[in-house]
Amino acid sequence: MRVSEHFNLGLTQPSLDFVDVDIERDLKVFVDPRSLRLLPSQWGAECVSLVQNFFQAVLTAIAGEHNDAARQLLSHLKEPNETHLGLSREKARGRALGTESAYDLWEALSKSDAVKSGLLEDLEDTILMVEGIGPDIVSDITTNLIREPLIAYTQDACTAYGIPMASEVDSGPLWDPTHQSWHSEYVRLPVVEGRKLLLVPKVIVRRHMAYDQGEYYRDYILEHLKKEELEAGSALVKLLKNGEVRVTKKDLEMKYGRGKKVIVRETRRNPEILARYRNDKRNIVRPPLTHHSLANDTDTPPPDWDTLLHNVLTVAPGNENATTYHHAVQALLTALFYPSLVSPQREFQIHEGRKRVDITFTNAAFEGFFEWLSRHYPSQYIFVECKNYTKEINNPELDQLAGRFSPNRGKIGLIVCRRFDDKELFIKRCLDTAHDDRGFIVPLDDEDLRELVEEVKSILRRPEYYFLRKRFERLIMS
Repeated sequence: MRVSEHFNLGLTQPSLDFVDVDIERDLKVFVDPRSLRLLPSQWGAECVSLVQNFFQAVLTAIAGEHNDAARQLLSHLKEPNETHLGLSREKARGRALGTESAYDLWEALSKSDAVKSGLLEDLEDTILMVEGIGPDIVSDITTNLIREPLIAYTQDACTAYGIPMASEVDSGPLWDPTHQSWHSEYVRLPVVEGRKLLLVPKVIVRRHMAYDQGEYYRDYILEHLKKEELEAGSALVKLLKNGEVRVTKKDLEMKYGRGKKVIVRETRRNPEILARYRNDKRNIVRPPLTHHSLANDTDTPPPDWDTLLHNVLTVAPGNENATTYHHAVQALLTALFYPSLVSPQREFQIHEGRKRVDITFTNAAFEGFFEWLSRHYPSQYIFVECKNYTKEINNPELDQLAGRFSPNRGKIGLIVCRRFDDKELFIKRCLDTAHDDRGFIVPLDDEDLRELVEEVKSILRRPEYYFLRKRFERLIMS
């Protein structure tokens, strides 16, 4: 049974911002520390800072031979069973971290030449160069370190989706970057069958880590050694019948060996190899899982676009159905705009609660229309107002949304409504708002939502939102 089923959310994975895990078994995906760097948000920055702070604290303790301190820091890394992510085959029980493995982790780090030589910079470097540390352990360590932001995310998600929470739940170990120590406290979290549940944003999980030991060895270490052998004209160089020369990877492995000791040795000898690998990883972004990848991994249906749209269009107009319309629009837009827009919040409060926004999305786009927006206009958040009116939308509704904008929050919004008596006139009003430097508001009615759905259904890869781009260009080009 999945989280959505247990709590009767009436939503499937495409309309949920978090990974809809099985409440008993683990899902084989990882929290990749590099995925956190892709999030252009305060939440993502906090997570990155926590991971970096802890890892540097451990490396500093080991370098100073403060072994007891290093072991103490590592001993608080526990099995993060509450996320239900990892490699367990049966009930979620974790397999990477525990009391004994914390000592093993310290031993692996303290004996590593990569640590002693200062090669390591980030936690994910350990995948390449520290014995016994693989993607599962790095994922578990990362989850431990970002537990406090995950708790905050879970609480927000529970509020957004109506998931009940229990009080006085033990948080588990929380990393304090200021004092570089662990602590715990009692928090509000959902509890399932006596076990706490921690929700994880689907935008930060991956099937595979960005850093891969095999890739680094095969495509970087061996390629560098191959070049050296060719330049030296060594005995490994073979002359082919067509006059070409080559060095086989099999022969290179026979001469140099393989494994993390070899990787460390050759990286210390040629540190530019690691610099190139890191640079390539910065420039080649591994995107979040697609809807279909998540569907395959979670064994859940892919987006049913027709049903999501139908749920919006069949809501009867009128204030008495405003909440139903609001929820249906959020379910559709969450699926439509993933992974560009994440962390939807309903009734988002600003000005100390004196003003509210129906739906607020965090702009986490790394490509496409919303990424372009983030580079040219204040758009940290995208605001959505839902108007299930039977009457025409007029200036007061336009001014209401414009009044929610600010340079810090963002100045981009959508008004989603049922129809316009004169859509062209309303677009001109949005144009006036833009010309007056009061922000950019894109109007979308039922017909426009149909266009957006048809577009996303017709595109095999990640949607580019051409319809939305064209509508927005009218606001900046006229």
